[in-house]
Amino acid sequence: MQLPEIVARYDERLRTDDYADVDASANGLQVGPEEREVEHVAFAVDAVRETALAAADTGADLLVTHHGLSWGGIERVTERQHGRIAPLIENDIALYVSHLPLDGHPALGNAAGIADLLGLDDVEGFGAVGPETVGLRGHADGIKRVDVQQFLEAELDHGGTGVRCLDFGPETIEDVAVLTGAGADFLDEAVAAGVDTFVTGEPKGKTYHEAKEAGLNVFCGTHYGTETFGVRSLMGLAEGWGLETTYLDVPTGL
Repeated sequence: MQLPEIVARYDERLRTDDYADVDASANGLQVGPEEREVEHVAFAVDAVRETALAAADTGADLLVTHHGLSWGGIERVTERQHGRIAPLIENDIALYVSHLPLDGHPALGNAAGIADLLGLDDVEGFGAVGPETVGLRGHADGIKRVDVQQFLEAELDHGGTGVRCLDFGPETIEDVAVLTGAGADFLDEAVAAGVDTFVTGEPKGKTYHEAKEAGLNVFCGTHYGTETFGVRSLMGLAEGWGLETTYLDVPTGL
């Protein structure tokens, strides 16, 4: 399949253009030629030197990631930036990135993956960023807080660091908001939405007292651990298009 066709298909499904004014990430094709044939696609959460080299080792023609290389533009390709871009150029690997479009996508996104894990229903958008949402909220059918923690511990790729639980809400969970990665700043929005539980990736220092004062359960499953779902969904699409795929798992424990 030609690279422009893959890019167009992903951009359409993810509504990439709709996030152009609200996301610092340069979503879409970040590295690559105008035309090239793609047979093998590698997928990873982060576009870093380790995943670029691993993609080269697999013989991939394209690397698809959630976190890319360009955040508001690239001024110089030196030092760390050179170390990440050089393996792509040297091995003729294109790079496609989807950040916020992949966080809150109702079917393909990171939040959708966790909502599915928890069996949430009546799911709707949560976490406003301009006119878009980057998370989801839904109803949980009376599941126990301790069961949620154990389930997330078993299912999330947290690199062995576990899932942190701030248990300031009810023991039986009814309403859950999910905003993966660095979603701690959306805690007040979760409170305003009337949920009893908030699932995110990494906390901030203020998260403890904000959750305690609000009477809210907060689960922190690490940034990486909560954001593997989206790229895996994109990998499933690529497999459906007849492409060879490889998932590159590089958990950070953070």
